[in-house]
Amino acid sequence: MHPLPPPVIRAALEDAPDAMLIVDATGTIRFANEYVKTLFGHPRDELVGRSIEALMPERFRTGHAVFREQFTRSKQARPMGGQRLDLFGLRVDGSEFPVEISLKSIYCEPDWFIVAAIRDLSSRAAVERGLKEAQANADRANLAKSRFLATASHDLRQPLQTLALLSGALRRFVEDRPEASEALAQQEQAIASMSRLLNALLDISKLESGAVKPDPSDFVVSALFEELRHEFTSVAESKGLRLRVTACEESVHSDPSLVGQILRNLLSNAIKYTRQGWVALRCLHDSPASVRIEVLDSGVGIAADQLGHIYEEFFQVSGPHRSTRDGYGLGLSIVERLVKLLDLKLEVKSEVGRGSVFTLTLPASRNAASPSRRIQAAPPLVHVGPVAARILLVEDDAGVRNATRMLLKSEGHEVAAVASLAEALQHVHEGARVDLLVTDYHLGDGEIGTQVITCLRQELKKPLRAVLMTGDTSSAIRELPADPLTRIANKPVNSEELLALLRTMLSD
Repeated sequence: MHPLPPPVIRAALEDAPDAMLIVDATGTIRFANEYVKTLFGHPRDELVGRSIEALMPERFRTGHAVFREQFTRSKQARPMGGQRLDLFGLRVDGSEFPVEISLKSIYCEPDWFIVAAIRDLSSRAAVERGLKEAQANADRANLAKSRFLATASHDLRQPLQTLALLSGALRRFVEDRPEASEALAQQEQAIASMSRLLNALLDISKLESGAVKPDPSDFVVSALFEELRHEFTSVAESKGLRLRVTACEESVHSDPSLVGQILRNLLSNAIKYTRQGWVALRCLHDSPASVRIEVLDSGVGIAADQLGHIYEEFFQVSGPHRSTRDGYGLGLSIVERLVKLLDLKLEVKSEVGRGSVFTLTLPASRNAASPSRRIQAAPPLVHVGPVAARILLVEDDAGVRNATRMLLKSEGHEVAAVASLAEALQHVHEGARVDLLVTDYHLGDGEIGTQVITCLRQELKKPLRAVLMTGDTSSAIRELPADPLTRIANKPVNSEELLALLRTMLSD
């Protein structure tokens, strides 16, 4: 055989960090450096003169021979393998290992030869396996967090709901005892405080765990503004404030539910820190590509040295008469996380004693002429006098069920309390009249309240009115189809709010 390669090239190949082979047009190995023995276990002198296919598992040999012939004809440098082909080497002991091979044609008179650089990928493959395992573990951990939060969201609210309803029932028995009424008022304030803290902590936990996934679409801002106006008008009026909501017919592209949560927290914060005057919600469309939504107030304002801290957990703007009844400083922390999640822009301007302006910038709708989603604004509650009715209550938690039954009976209603869909259907089969259904969303054995509503309407063959009570804050609740005969009450619901809601539904 013609000696290969020349001495100068041979020295370079010997010092290469990879196994180096030179192969002729027939696939015969003409040169192997010392690292080939380290990698494959074959003494290199034994390899010279053998076929290159001897260094690969048998299942690859036929295909490699075809590839080698094609490469010899093309004489172009290229790597072997890639995303669609896994390459393996075969050691002298019969074990296989992943390899990366780079090829180059060279001319050494009178023939063309192939230079192959072979690299062991075992360590890289181990790293990749480790990364995949780590990713799988992370995915399992996030799934576990999501399940925990879904359970916690429901289960932690249940005892709070029981306390709130029992307080409402007790209030009706002690109206003529001022000391007992005062004690109940203090208890109700504590329950409300616990509820706010629980909701905020669960919201932050869901955001931190990655359980919240944006679902962006085009939607009309006006419907969201109308919903917020109904929700916060009475809250503002209870503090002697005016809530001004400017009409906004613009369309934007984002997640409407999460944008609504941002604006709710901003409005709640504005009302909280405004002692007198007004709170306003408006939008500005001064750019074709974006829409700015502003929440303004005439409140206490924020000092310049505090602006950099307002998004920190448990930070509260300093001022007189501060207490945990006003909140725990988590609302803006949630806002910041949601803004980052949606890739939006939020700015704040404030002056002590003269109020604040929070500006949320959203991308304009991609198809403003036909937005894909319109938010259904719930009609405002109308408080009317009590109307006695036959109410069917479906709640699997015994404590909440009994507390709700006591509250409704104290209002003069006739209440049938059951724990499942089967018991509810049995109640109807027995000929009992049902004027209104009150059902929990998450029931036992995987049943959900919407199933109860649908089945009872089919059984009764009439458009039964229903209240769906839930501690679930997931998108499954936010995206329920609009139903004019069903209202949603989020746990823990205040007893007076629940009774007012029932009066409204029964009076329609």
